[in-house]
Amino acid sequence: MLAYIIGVVLFALGICVSVALHEAGHMLTAKAFGMKVRRYFVGFGPTVFSWRRGETEYGLKWIPLGGFCDIAGMTALDEVTPDEAPRAMWRFKTWKRTVVMSAGSITHFILGFLVLYLMAVTMGLPNLAASEPVQPVLASTSCAVSTTTKAQADAQANNPTCPPGALTPAKTAGLQAGDKVLAVGGKPVATWAEMLTAVQATSGRTVFEVQRGNQQLWLVVDVPKVERWSANGTKEVGMIGASPQPPSLTTQYGPVAAVGATVSFTGTMFAETAQRLIEFPERIPAVVTAIFGGERDPNTPVSVVGASRIGGEAVEQGIWVLFFFLLASLNFFIGVFNLLLPLDGGHIAVVWYERVRDWIRARRGKAAAGPVDYTKLSGITMVLVLIGGAVTLLTVTADIVNPIRIGP
Repeated sequence: MLAYIIGVVLFALGICVSVALHEAGHMLTAKAFGMKVRRYFVGFGPTVFSWRRGETEYGLKWIPLGGFCDIAGMTALDEVTPDEAPRAMWRFKTWKRTVVMSAGSITHFILGFLVLYLMAVTMGLPNLAASEPVQPVLASTSCAVSTTTKAQADAQANNPTCPPGALTPAKTAGLQAGDKVLAVGGKPVATWAEMLTAVQATSGRTVFEVQRGNQQLWLVVDVPKVERWSANGTKEVGMIGASPQPPSLTTQYGPVAAVGATVSFTGTMFAETAQRLIEFPERIPAVVTAIFGGERDPNTPVSVVGASRIGGEAVEQGIWVLFFFLLASLNFFIGVFNLLLPLDGGHIAVVWYERVRDWIRARRGKAAAGPVDYTKLSGITMVLVLIGGAVTLLTVTADIVNPIRIGP
């Protein structure tokens, strides 16, 4: 229980640090371009403490669920003092404002990349090939025995020890752990399932083409026919007595190779994040069902509460790979999500709308138009905020009453 609590706290702390760095990205780029940053705070609500350094007030608030960076003149409608006016954000070039407004998301992307890189050189990145078909590589050799009942099949699976006098075709023929079977009886096989099908369909002396290190061998295996139980009934099949080598769940890299591996893995995660955002609306009904007692689909959206709970369970069960993978995933998701309306992406869209509009007007010999009146967008913004708030409430509720758990 203590490990679970520590995991929840660590994950929540990781999210808080990410959000703080998100706002720091806005602040640092704004300062670099000469914009005036009035305040930088972590959290919301009443102020715990604050201090002023130069022209900026820094501080911490009681509710650690976000933060903010107050830049003077983010739009032309914002009030600024006479001394702030020359450095108001809206006066700066379009590309500079774009950099400042996208800096929060870029910070999340960098954090996610760094987490994955550190995973790559320490505990390893999750092996995406682990979900692909098992390769025809032997983990061990055993024996070929008959199992005519479910009880016998279960006993053999749980205790593969060979009884005295049992046939050991693979071992007798010289097959070893680590051997990769390339062909059975001249028929090429690419997966363990294909090899199993080929073996079960044959009997007698059969040539196995095997890759062992840098060697290519041809071994003759005397394949016996044995009775095997299955849910579809007992039947006679060929059997050599061998077990597959399960794929590694993670792959570790050296410091240099980890860069390329992390870039590739990051690209895959971006694609998955985009796909999840597209599927987001259609998964909301499943969240509502889960709140009222239905089975919780593990693919439904989770809130920060749910992600923290999963992080806590990952630490409790010692699955640190999942803990850091989830933290990286959340950073990518938040980064992409912030580029949507009505968040940072909304401000960027308006800035570029003004830029393109004025470019078109200039081509037509007209003067630049005034800044977009943000008050006209307040209705759309309010609707999107209400929808976002409702979704957040639903996911938080589901994560409390019917959370996604690791394992059974």
